[in-house]
Amino acid sequence: MAKFSVLCRVDAFIDYVADVEASNGAEAAALAAENPDRIHWRRRGEAEFDARTFFTLDALGREIPESQRGDF
Repeated sequence: MAKFSVLCRVDAFIDYVADVEASNGAEAAALAAENPDRIHWRRRGEAEFDARTFFTLDALGREIPESQRGDF
C-alpha cells in the first residue's frame, strides 16, 4: 500500500501531519479520522478552525478538498 500525508486540524488551532498507508488519499483521510489515537502525528503549524478535520495532502503539502473527513 502507498503512504499518504494526512493533515489533522484541531479546534485548538493546531495542525498535525502523519503518514498513513492506504489505497488512495480519501481512504487515508478516512482511516485517520476513524483511528486518530493510533497514528503518530507531527505538529505542522497553526490555523484558525473550530473543530477537528482530516485532509490528505498533495505532493506540495496542499489540502486535497475531496479527501476531507471529520467535523465540518
